[in-house]
Parts: sequence; structure tokens; C-alpha cells
Amino acid sequence: MSKEAQSDEIQPIESAGTSDREAQDEELAMNKVLDDRITRKIDLHLVPIMTVMFMLAYLDRSNLGNAKIEGMLTDLHMVNRDYNVASLIFYVSYIVFEVPSNILLRKTSPSTWLSVLLFFWGISALSQGLTQSYGGLVCARFFIGVFEAGFTPGFLYLFSMYYTRYQLQKRLSLMFASGIIAGAFSGLLAYALVKMDGVGGYAGWRWIFIIEGLATIAVALVSKFVIVDWPNRATFLSQEDKTRLMIRLEHDAVRGIARMDTFDATAFSRIVGDWKIYVGAFMYFGAVNTGYVIALFLPTILKELGYTSSGAQIFSIPVYIVAAVCMLIIATLTDRLRRRYPFILVGCAVATVGYCILLAQTHVSVGIKYMAVFFVAAGGHSTHPITLGWLTNNVSGHYKRAISTAIQISIGNCAGFVGSNVFVDSQAPAYTVGYGVSLACIWLTVVMATIFLCGLRWENWKRERGEQDWRYNLPPEELKNLGDDHPAWRFVY
Repeated sequence: MSKEAQSDEIQPIESAGTSDREAQDEELAMNKVLDDRITRKIDLHLVPIMTVMFMLAYLDRSNLGNAKIEGMLTDLHMVNRDYNVASLIFYVSYIVFEVPSNILLRKTSPSTWLSVLLFFWGISALSQGLTQSYGGLVCARFFIGVFEAGFTPGFLYLFSMYYTRYQLQKRLSLMFASGIIAGAFSGLLAYALVKMDGVGGYAGWRWIFIIEGLATIAVALVSKFVIVDWPNRATFLSQEDKTRLMIRLEHDAVRGIARMDTFDATAFSRIVGDWKIYVGAFMYFGAVNTGYVIALFLPTILKELGYTSSGAQIFSIPVYIVAAVCMLIIATLTDRLRRRYPFILVGCAVATVGYCILLAQTHVSVGIKYMAVFFVAAGGHSTHPITLGWLTNNVSGHYKRAISTAIQISIGNCAGFVGSNVFVDSQAPAYTVGYGVSLACIWLTVVMATIFLCGLRWENWKRERGEQDWRYNLPPEELKNLGDDHPAWRFVY
């Protein structure tokens, strides 16, 4: 479509008479009522089950830190850096299997694929409580990574198929907030489950894995019948709802012309050659490192600050709750104000204050150190969902979104290698390297977000000047499969 042709389509609306404008206003009002009703339906059917699954994923991923301070190291004869390796191995499989999993999700259905993943990661999580050796623990952690790998990019892709760009962030942050609440619940649950020490001949730390693994398996058995499929197969939407939803999503994708529904060599080249994905990945890398540090080492950090094992479990709860509340407030503001970059800076600034205090902890009281942990958790956790949503907002087309989100999360989750290895017992309680590297990661996010912002503005500027209009002369089949490379697409920040 030429630029002139677009102008010809828009002109009649601009020159319409008063009665036509009134009719358009009435139609818009009616559509808004319908849109709100459809959105409520989607929220009701999509968000609750994804929230439960996300909480289970966070529990099964982070409970290793709870078990560590309750006797697991002694019982499994773990020494030196064995705990770091057990933490690290999860990310090896998690990173490798993310992209293949999202491609398979696109080829199958969310209800089938996600429920299968949930079932098998539940079995893997439970097996951590049954293993009698360090090698068995490492093996179980590896397979948790294999099956959890497809969940986060999968639900992110599924959400992008139902929500417009400025509906997405609040829902994404709600998912991550549920994970944070699961972290709080993890500490409380661990505190209760270790009281089962000796039941059935199992140590208390084993029951943490067993009970939480069983809960995951139980949800998996019913999730196939609860998880929604793609919009065109959604049984909870009427045909009128589906038609209106499609119109709404196409309007969000520049009247449906910024599509990528065919996966061929040209499309693959466009996807893997997109600079946005890699800048977005390292932007996520820097922010999510703090999430991994909190998940794996918060109980240990609190214990080293002077709390008992039980106290560390309990005192971790307020940290998670405050972080979740901050995340939801930031998400609501970023969608309402339609801005991403400024809120990334705010989150990074808050986390920076926390890390700086912890780096200078020899000069401050335990109470101030505890406050610093709140800053780190609130700032880091508020930031990393925005980095995911921001990239998703700026890619278009089914295959482009499926693969780009998986690549971003796959590369970004290499932060797990960093977080798993920079907090070593020999440096306790100062953890100078751990806090210093984590602070550097936060500022990596600031740098990458700034590059991302400048790149998006530059690309929009070129498109406004018509410098990408040559793409209108591409063969029709290629033109309609450009995704966000289409000259009519505009990036948001």
C-alpha cells in the first residue's frame, strides 16, 4: 500500500460532516462497551490459571534457597560450590529449550502444551525431595529447567494474542507479582513444612520439595481443561466477540497489515537479524539478575544479616509483598501513561540505592541492611516485567512475537549463571562481588534501555520521513509478511 493510498483512506473521515462524526462517536462508544466486556471475559478465563501456574513455577524454581538453610547441604554432603552448581544447572536447560518450546507451542495448542510442561516439571520438582545424592538433585534441577523453559515465553506469547499493546503490561506484571507473592508464600510454607521433620522418615527440607511438587502435579491434571487456546478457538467467546477482538488486535497492529503469519527463510532472517531482540534481551538480562538473586539467596542473605534460619524465612515475606505491590503500581502507571523507559529508570534507581547500602553494610545497622533488601527487591522486580513488555510491544506478527520473546528470555536468563555464581559462602556476609556484579547488571539495563529508546525513536523518525517507504515496492507476499518492518508500523516507548 502506498503512502498516498493511506492518505486517501483517511481523508474521508477527516472531512466527514457533523452527523457522520456523531455516528462515528456513537459507534466508538458502543465498541468500547463491547471491548470492555470482551476484556473482562479474557481476564476471567486467562489470568487466574496463568497466575496459579506462575506461582507454582516460582515456588518450584526458588525453593532450593529455602531448603539450603534447613539442612539440605549436610544431608546431601554438598560442599564448596555444590549449591551454586545445583542452582546453575537449572538455567542451562532453561535457556536451551525456550525457543524450541515456543515454536512447538505455535504448532500445537496452549492448553495441551502448557499443561504437559506443568505436569512434568511438577514430577521433577517432587523428585528433589526424594533424591539421596547430590547428583540426583542436579539431575532434577536440570529437568525442572527443561519443562519450565516453555512457560514464561509461552504465556507471554499467549497474552500478546489476546491483549493490545497498552493492555499487556499490567497483566504481565500481575503474573510476575504472583511469582513474588509465591516467594513470600515460599518462605512461610517452608517455615511450616520443615516442622514435618521426621514424618515418613523424611527430613523437613525434603517435605518442601515433596508438597510443592505434588501441588504442581495436581494443578497440571486439571489445567488442560482450564487453559485457553488461541482466540479463534476460544470457546468462552461468541462469534461476535471473536470478530471484534480480531478487529481490535488488527487495529493495534496498524489495521492488520503489520503481520507475519508465514514462517519462511525470509521471515526467519528478519527475526534473527532484528537488533531490538538482542538489545531487549540484555536489557532483561540486567534486570532479571536481581530476581534470581532474591529467589536463590534471600534467605541466605537475611541469615547472614543476623537472623536465624526460621527468622530468615519469616522476614523474607514482607520483602516479597512490598516488591509485588510496587510492581503492580508501576505496571498500572506505565500502561496508563503509555510510557516504558522512564519507569525502567525509576526501578533501576531504587535498586541502585539498595545495592549501594549493602556494599557499605559494615557501616550501617542490621535494620538499614534489611531496608536495603526492600529497595533491591522492589526496584529490580518492578523493572524486569517492563523490559519484557516493552519488546513485545514493539514486535508484530505471530511468528515474530513467538520467537522474539523466546530469544529475549533465553538470552536474558543467562543472568541465572551470574546470579548463581557471584554469591559464594567464603565471602559471607559482605558478598562484595555478589552485590557489585548485581549493581553492574542493573546499570546494564539502564544502558540497554537507553539504546533501545534511541533506536526506536530513530526508526520512527525515518518512517515519518518516508525513508522506509521503498518496502511498499516489495513483492506482495513479502510485504504482507513484514511484521513490524512494515513502513506503517510505529514503535512505542
